[in-house]
Amino acid sequence: MKFINCHSKKSLIIQKVFITFLLLGTLVSCSEKNQKVTFERIIERGYITIGTLYGANSFYAQGNDIQGNGMEMDAYAGFEYELAKQYADYLNVSLKIVPSYSLDELFAKLNSGEVDLLAAGLAVTEKRLLDFDFAPSYTNVSQKLVFKQGNVRPREVSDLTGTLMVTASSSHVESLNKLKQIHPDLKWIETSDFDGEELLAKLLNDEIDYTIVDSNTLASSRRYYPEISIGFTIQETEPLAWMVNKTTDDAILASLVEFFGQVHHNGSLLALDDKYYGHIEQFNYVETRTFIKAVKTRLPEYQNIFQKYSQDIDWRLLAAISYQESHWKPHARSHTGVRGMMMLTLATAKQMGIKSRLDPEQSIRGGSKYFKRMIAKMPDRIPNPDRIWFALASYNVGFGHLNDARIITQQQGGDPDRWVEVKARLPLLQQKKYYKNTKYGYARGTEPVHYVDNIRRYYDTLTWLDDKSKEAIEKAIEEVEAMDAAEKSLEEEAAE
Repeated sequence: MKFINCHSKKSLIIQKVFITFLLLGTLVSCSEKNQKVTFERIIERGYITIGTLYGANSFYAQGNDIQGNGMEMDAYAGFEYELAKQYADYLNVSLKIVPSYSLDELFAKLNSGEVDLLAAGLAVTEKRLLDFDFAPSYTNVSQKLVFKQGNVRPREVSDLTGTLMVTASSSHVESLNKLKQIHPDLKWIETSDFDGEELLAKLLNDEIDYTIVDSNTLASSRRYYPEISIGFTIQETEPLAWMVNKTTDDAILASLVEFFGQVHHNGSLLALDDKYYGHIEQFNYVETRTFIKAVKTRLPEYQNIFQKYSQDIDWRLLAAISYQESHWKPHARSHTGVRGMMMLTLATAKQMGIKSRLDPEQSIRGGSKYFKRMIAKMPDRIPNPDRIWFALASYNVGFGHLNDARIITQQQGGDPDRWVEVKARLPLLQQKKYYKNTKYGYARGTEPVHYVDNIRRYYDTLTWLDDKSKEAIEKAIEEVEAMDAAEKSLEEEAAE
């Protein structure tokens, strides 16, 4: 008994000490959170804390890089994340990302000082300007009311007859509140449980009838959800910008003004915008559905071959090239005489050691080998993913014509190592005033631009579908393991 009493006293002492340290830690934590965000403080501690949202446009974990060699160039991606990394590099500090699923949670973290600023695709609205300040805008979006393809299209507010659900505290709520002043009968549901992508999934599952989505998010999502259709525009273009607390010091605001001026001027913002949105400006409903169907019905027959010969590039990129070339049809043929899964010319097939262009495995092996040769031809100074887009353009139009376009880009004061700038000059190879002064002359310069954009869309869609299937497999495995564990537990109880 004495041992128990002594132990109890010791436990009480330990508990009191633990609680004391916990309270002290909480006080320190609160003190840090409530400190005013200053430029000097960020520089002294060596990192900047930026809040963002989980999602395809802001921040997400990526399982594979485009090289597909198992060595991830970066574990995370997202437009806002990459732009935040550039800002941290500009300040010469580390980046600490604080992601969240909720706008309200992000606003609370900004108000408490837990994060220094928010980079989350936030619209600059009248209501938000009352409580927060904003950095210079980096793009504009519009708000679209969307519905499921096949249902009756609403063309104006009075046509809304079903359930409209939007994310709580979003700019979409503000737009609806303005509309309600004109349309008093307008009703909607606000939710903090679902993000924009989940609301689109609910829409397609017939759980809701309408939702509102920003134009950039819509462009991304329709690659995976082609049945999303636009009813009408809720809000015309509005600026997106990073959000800061009103107590933030002027030095941080000055650095943001200078940073955004710099990325606008040097083309890095344009390049980042092209990386995430440049290839998805055009949407074709029939084409997207046809591709998704082919992924499910035709690709499984050849997937192992793409994986076998992809080696140091992502097999899904190789498959996307093949779909663009032949729609995964082994006997495909064009009017120019190229044939097979990878549409090789006779000369290219011979160079790659291919005897039969109509044999799927030989064609894929030859196409993969040729594409890698195109990548190797690119100057070492060109980084990924631009290096990949240049190689794709070469695969289509030839290395010589691509170089002609790069020279024109440089002559016009552009950066010949950025795909976004070169693709704007490729169509000039169809104009005599330009191609007459080039080494390789005339070329159908618009074709490689469309070619690369199409492959990028196919690659994005295929990657998304592949990742989703992996999630489903992992979930099924977890469920089986849980069932096995439950059965084992029951057997052990029965044995006892």
